Amino acid sequence: MTRLVRGADGRMWTLRTRVEWSNPVTVDDFEHDVTTGYGSGVVMLFLLVGLVVVLVAWTPTRVVVPWWFLLILALVVLFFPVRWLLRRPWRVVANTPGKPDDQPAEHWVGTVRGMYRIRQEAAKVARDIEVYSAPNVDGPLHQVD
Repeated sequence: MTRLVRGADGRMWTLRTRVEWSNPVTVDDFEHDVTTGYGSGVVMLFLLVGLVVVLVAWTPTRVVVPWWFLLILALVVLFFPVRWLLRRPWRVVANTPGKPDDQPAEHWVGTVRGMYRIRQEAAKVARDIEVYSAPNVDGPLHQVD
């Protein structure tokens, strides 16, 4: 999503958000970032799908499976992929070219986790720019030189 915001000092800011499909490495996460790849997740997914197929294939023909059991089974299978999708990190970028007379160009970058939280944080950043002419220093964005 791209949004143009006019600051209190008259500068035009471009506020962009986009989803990150891989987890960004930060200094805080360095000690705990010991992942070896996606192989174990793929194996677990195939095992889960295989077990569901075996459960359905071995069901005798005279057994009536209620619709709510299939719904619960689908919800259990889809819980972690949907959670993964909703908790993806989003990159937020706010920049302005500045004005040639006295205001320099600024570039602010940050990361927000979660699809619902990104809307709130983007609205807060836009409001801070409109009122104070810059994003909040205590917010998710940090100025980049």
